[in-house]
Amino acid sequence: MWNQKFNRQDYLYGTEPNDFLRSAAEQLSPNSKVLCIAEGEGRNAIFLAKLGHQVTAMDASEVGLNKAKQLAKKNGVSLKTLVADLADFEMGVSRWDAVIAIFCHLPPSLRKLVNQKIVTALKPNGLFIAEAYSKKQIEHDTGGPKDLNLLMDLNQVKSELTGLDWLLASEIKREIIEGAGHTGLGEAIQLIGIKPNTKPLR
Repeated sequence: MWNQKFNRQDYLYGTEPNDFLRSAAEQLSPNSKVLCIAEGEGRNAIFLAKLGHQVTAMDASEVGLNKAKQLAKKNGVSLKTLVADLADFEMGVSRWDAVIAIFCHLPPSLRKLVNQKIVTALKPNGLFIAEAYSKKQIEHDTGGPKDLNLLMDLNQVKSELTGLDWLLASEIKREIIEGAGHTGLGEAIQLIGIKPNTKPLR
């Protein structure tokens, strides 16, 4: 499905980064090792690479990631890409300084599994940064899934990410203009979680 959606001359969600990520990225440590899941055509990963981070863009769509490589070359940045399915993708243990998920909408059982993997994959003091459409978005025809099960409930998602402390966990109504894919007033949740440093005291 996503190969078909991304098989177009322009970029479905544009080439500029997500507004929320643009502001949240200020909290990343310099030269962070970052994983962007469900990254599509690469706009957010390339933004982070331009800030000097070591970025891996992961997506199930080879077409999307090929466009990400082209965009990275155009922007003069290095970007590692990885074609994989989140259902069996191993993120590792204490591997990443940050995991980014921008409009990554998954079936509930898979979302729960992925969220558990994210907590495990973050290093101590690592950040999880996410924006996604909330269930209220079903009332709008401005982007996102048309299946209520794929839309987010803030409390549910927070419960699936047990092990993180929340720097931000909120619901927001805002204009989301990102290419042809997101085109107007949207209902979203925004998350910034940190994995506590649990090293024992000597």
